[in-house]
Amino acid sequence: MLSLMIFIPLLGMLLILFAIRREQEELAKRVAFVVTLIPLLIAVFLFITYNRSASGHQFEEDMMWINAFNIRYHVGIDGLSVTLVLLTALLGPICVLASWKIEKGIKAYLALFLLLETGMIGFFCALDMFLFYVFFEVTLLPMYFLIGVWGGPRREYAAIKFFLYTLFGSVLMLIAMIAVYLKGGTFDIPRLIELAKTPDHPLADPTFQIWAFLGFFIGFAVKVPIFPFHTWLPDAHVEAPTAISVILAGILLKMGTYGLVRVNFAMLPEGMDFFCNGEGRWGNSLAILGFINIVYGSLCALAQTDFKKLVAYSSIGHMGFVLIGLAARNESGLTGAILQMFNHGVISAMLFLLVGVVYDRAHHREINGFGGLGSKMPIYTGITTLAFMASLGLPGLSGFVGEALALLGAYSKFKVLTILSTIGIVVGAAYFLWTLQRVFLGELNPKYEGITEINGREIATLVPLGILTIVLGIWPSIAIDMFREAVSILPLVQ
Repeated sequence: MLSLMIFIPLLGMLLILFAIRREQEELAKRVAFVVTLIPLLIAVFLFITYNRSASGHQFEEDMMWINAFNIRYHVGIDGLSVTLVLLTALLGPICVLASWKIEKGIKAYLALFLLLETGMIGFFCALDMFLFYVFFEVTLLPMYFLIGVWGGPRREYAAIKFFLYTLFGSVLMLIAMIAVYLKGGTFDIPRLIELAKTPDHPLADPTFQIWAFLGFFIGFAVKVPIFPFHTWLPDAHVEAPTAISVILAGILLKMGTYGLVRVNFAMLPEGMDFFCNGEGRWGNSLAILGFINIVYGSLCALAQTDFKKLVAYSSIGHMGFVLIGLAARNESGLTGAILQMFNHGVISAMLFLLVGVVYDRAHHREINGFGGLGSKMPIYTGITTLAFMASLGLPGLSGFVGEALALLGAYSKFKVLTILSTIGIVVGAAYFLWTLQRVFLGELNPKYEGITEINGREIATLVPLGILTIVLGIWPSIAIDMFREAVSILPLVQ
């Protein structure tokens, strides 16, 4: 089941490249859409049939891949990864629909997108460190070309910056991975987690774990992104096509925080303890970085006049809540962090799709250049208001629950930082409400007298995400119950 879900997009890529002629653009789009529906159906099946009361990984596949170095093709999912696999699979067909108006090199675009989907789903399923790293790198090249070829005016600069930052992090991650292999003698992630807990084993050495932690941490920090490795994100978002911005915010950022949980948190507990114990010179490091992300990202978002850049900086701020929840290392903080990973993926995907809708009509994203659009686009205004309210953390919508649990967990350990982090919530409300006022309320800008309402295809991309935002705001236990067992076996601190 997992291999089908991972590699069907890859087969779809080959089908589009070699079985569809260049002039058959409409057929290529339809094929890509159908191909992305198959992983979604499998992901829904896995989510429904997943045994929520069992610990460990399910639907595992394990076979030898490279015998000389004990590298295995080992995939499986637990409660943490099944939710992110579902999110990835859901955004696949949504992004294909959002790409319907792309005209330049549509075959190459769709082929690269399907390769990207294979890399993302494979990353969340991989249980062998080498395979984990391969899928992590598979996402890099298609994303580089999708931004660099189909992006905005400064696309080459944004693509190269994204590539160099990510490659820098990947090199450090590779060094840490090799060091872990040399100590543990295997790339198998569950086995390495067990060895790291074994007294007197070389992998359990605190000094080694601290250095390995740093190597992996910087690699994942670039993806999140964590200050000061964040500067690639606004450029990449602004220049990327709408669908690729959705994938960047919805999935690629979560690859960073998922890696922190799967590797740094579970495999390197001594390193995590050194940087998150709340004591000593380095004991508040992760919490401080989370606080900086929240406040810095929120203040930068408040200063933006470009609609897309505002949403990009808001993502930096919201990922800070994930970091501060992880730093708490207790059940509430970790549950809130994982829930926020999923919820932010849904909400940020909505926001970037909504920016794309208005950009397609107005051909600019200058917030102050709009005004009064609510009278001409009431449906679009309503959906945007829902996304804004969810993102600013309105109770009853999904954005509230994850942030609240993360802060609740963090307060028991980092009281001052947690209190100061609430500044981000206030500033978030300010920039979203101010944007709502400038774009949709007041007198209609005469330039947009003929602007058209959101169409059926665009609504189809937003409705599933809007439903998830409401359902998870009212009934968050649907998601929390999925990863409760996965959280309980992690090295928590009360």
